[in-house]
Amino acid sequence: MTNDYIIQTEFDFILPRGLVDAEGNLHRHGVMRLATAKDEIIVQKNRAAQDNSGYGVIVILSRVIIKLGNLTEITPDLLENLFSKDLAYLREFYNRINQQGDAYIPVQCPQCQNQFQVELALAGE
Repeated sequence: MTNDYIIQTEFDFILPRGLVDAEGNLHRHGVMRLATAKDEIIVQKNRAAQDNSGYGVIVILSRVIIKLGNLTEITPDLLENLFSKDLAYLREFYNRINQQGDAYIPVQCPQCQNQFQVELALAGE
């Protein structure tokens, strides 16, 4: 017996504004994976997150964002440079994929009845 159920664990996103790195390059396209229990535990053990509860979101995002533009090493220091709108977007995107499991909803065209998926609009967009 095989398990035919496949869970999506990685989700593409596009930041509303984008992260500007130290060289002045803009990074907007990224990939976020689902969070694990270990991710949550590491945030709780992080000294900066303990001292400032708002910093926990930066730590968790640095763990679950696996790619941003051509950057593959995502650190809290790097994410501190996010614009506020992008941080709000990522926070909502994280909650959506981890709590609801998907950032897409099935829809049907009212004229042709064709079914397809549409990415949910997030508040930061």
